[in-house]
Amino acid sequence: MELRHLRYFVAVAEEMHFTRAAARLGIGQPPLSQQIQQLERELDAPLFLRLPRGIELTEAGRQFLEDSRAILAATARAAERARHLGHGESGNVSIGFTSSSVFHPALARALRAYRDRYPQVHVELREGNTGSLVEWLRTGEVDVAFLRQPFSLGEDFQADRVVDEPMLVALPAGHAMAKARALTLASLRDEDFVLYPRPIGSGLYDTILAACRQAGYTPRIAQEAPQMASIISLVAAGFGISLVPASMRHVHTEGVRFRPLRGPAPRALLDLAYRRHSPSQAARNAVSLMRQAAGG
Repeated sequence: MELRHLRYFVAVAEEMHFTRAAARLGIGQPPLSQQIQQLERELDAPLFLRLPRGIELTEAGRQFLEDSRAILAATARAAERARHLGHGESGNVSIGFTSSSVFHPALARALRAYRDRYPQVHVELREGNTGSLVEWLRTGEVDVAFLRQPFSLGEDFQADRVVDEPMLVALPAGHAMAKARALTLASLRDEDFVLYPRPIGSGLYDTILAACRQAGYTPRIAQEAPQMASIISLVAAGFGISLVPASMRHVHTEGVRFRPLRGPAPRALLDLAYRRHSPSQAARNAVSLMRQAAGG
């Protein structure tokens, strides 16, 4: 038995006329009658009573009509779901990001572009540090992640640069250098620093330390904070200064001033990492669209 047999039977049952059903199906009436007879032989049950003035469904035919409609409807739904998944228009996508990236407009821009284009896809957002995001990518817990270098993913993955932004000095509003138009790294030699713990944010941590050492000193770390927003709050409270991605100036915290750096200065880099050959079309669409939107 094939699906076409069910479609033929439903057409005849709904038209209650072989000639009209054949015209509806676009086939000849004799082949249609033969197909119905073949179906009845396979079922070993008559589906129609052949009457002098037409046909009528048997009890078996009425039940088979109900079941056939259900099967055809389920088949149509299955085909539709497969098409949507195959085009990446439904399903699930998990997107990871670091806490420092959430303040950059690129992340919001990328997420908005994807949600606008694929509103039927369920998007799960997961925040983590670079180490946890790398692990989630490897295990498939996230499909794509915005994360900071350095990291190592292996040949099955790829990372594309989407953000390259300067870093600013964050100072308490009452700091003596807060009125300066710009600062140098060397001028921060005697300051207390508030930074990410290295195990959580090794990328920015190592970038800052390397830049300070190039300027001739090792920064004195007075306080660590696990979130970029927490760092800004601690700066406002007078615990020290910090070097933060320029996008952090969007965090409106009272008591903090942001100043640019003159001369050699570190950069905050953000990559979009993903599996090269994801089985999910939705994930592949997310990579393509978000890479373009984030870089725009």
